[in-house]
Amino acid sequence: MGSNRQIWLRFFCVILLLGSLPHARPSQVPETARQTPREHQLDLDSFEQVWKTVYEKHFDPTWGGVDWKAVHAEFRPRMEATKSRREARAVIRTMLSRLKLTHFNLIPSELYGDLSRPDAGRGEPGATGIHLRVIDGRALVISVRPGSPAEQAGVRPGWEILQIGKKEIAPQLVAAAREFEGNTLKELVLTDVVAGRLEGIKGDSLALSLLDGTGQTVHHSLVLAEPRGTKFQIGNLPPVRVWFEQKTVGPGIGYFAFDIFIAPGILMPAFNNAMKAFMNAPGLILDLRGNGGGQGEIACGMSGWLVSEKGRDLGTIRTREDTLKMIVRPRPEVYPGPVAVLVDGLSLCGAEIFAGGLRDLGRARIFGTRTGGAALGGSIERLPNGDGFMYAFANHVTAGGRVLEGNGLVPDVLVQHTREALLQGRDLILEAAIDWIRNLK
Repeated sequence: MGSNRQIWLRFFCVILLLGSLPHARPSQVPETARQTPREHQLDLDSFEQVWKTVYEKHFDPTWGGVDWKAVHAEFRPRMEATKSRREARAVIRTMLSRLKLTHFNLIPSELYGDLSRPDAGRGEPGATGIHLRVIDGRALVISVRPGSPAEQAGVRPGWEILQIGKKEIAPQLVAAAREFEGNTLKELVLTDVVAGRLEGIKGDSLALSLLDGTGQTVHHSLVLAEPRGTKFQIGNLPPVRVWFEQKTVGPGIGYFAFDIFIAPGILMPAFNNAMKAFMNAPGLILDLRGNGGGQGEIACGMSGWLVSEKGRDLGTIRTREDTLKMIVRPRPEVYPGPVAVLVDGLSLCGAEIFAGGLRDLGRARIFGTRTGGAALGGSIERLPNGDGFMYAFANHVTAGGRVLEGNGLVPDVLVQHTREALLQGRDLILEAAIDWIRNLK
């Protein structure tokens, strides 16, 4: 997926903000010592490549009204004054922030090494099995993966995460919430502030303090285990985990959830099998909560199971030179029943395009909370200093003429988790979708 192999309908998950978030994954992006002259030159060369890439490939030749040449003149002296890789990255990220867009960021080189090779760094990544969201300023467990360290320790949905290691969570959430107030990526940032600290190296121990359902503070030391899903890597992306879940809920309603729109060789056969199994179901629920997006062509392929009319599309991709439609190609047999799509603030990019496109085509009703508003077509290239550079070369406009970038997708039915419901083992968003399908004639 590097610059040598750009594909128009390629969308990358904004979760690759990774090391740029103030508290995300600190153990995997270490402080860098003072640079050698060669390292400093590589950073300068990387700065120039980033600036030039934006200058030549940004989808808007006016750069959103930003004088990009003047930006170079302003930031080049700052770059020359840097004395470490961390300082260099900060200058480049600050420069990119002038664009006020997602999909422009750096992926630290350490992430490629630590995550892609078992013998690099300290080992393979590990996880607790806790999935969380920040609700009303509190980091709440929304689900626990079966068989995970967290489940074995007795952690339950609705519990509040108070402390990870020696870090109290509440002050960090307050600071991040203040910084991102009014931003559609606020839910993503708040979640990642906590989720990043729940990850580490497989086999390491992680100390947690949580508030349980009875109001008691409990302490656990969890040994991190292998994360959920199949490891998959493509192009200049660091490795990611791909998982999916298929089941029936309520009165025989089909349910399919997955975490990211990549790995078509894994995801599409699973989705195809699910659609064949659900063809006579009274309704279908597609759970895109926490889905970071990915490859737009997968969204088009999935839509072919749900849209019967030929010549329809999920929206338009606009680059500096071209305008391309995301065409839906119907399958020989198309699912005819009602479709509910679940989203939240961590539903990004391809997930937003898929959900919004289906709604514009009259094929889905959306439940949950506003999405993250990160819907640009992007690519990733490696820089001279080894970092990855994610940049956008295309914008997306829905079939209904809406721009999702910076705005997000507002559900038809706004509903979110509550601590009380989670403690009762209830998923209010899923329940709302089930009730809608059950009440349809």
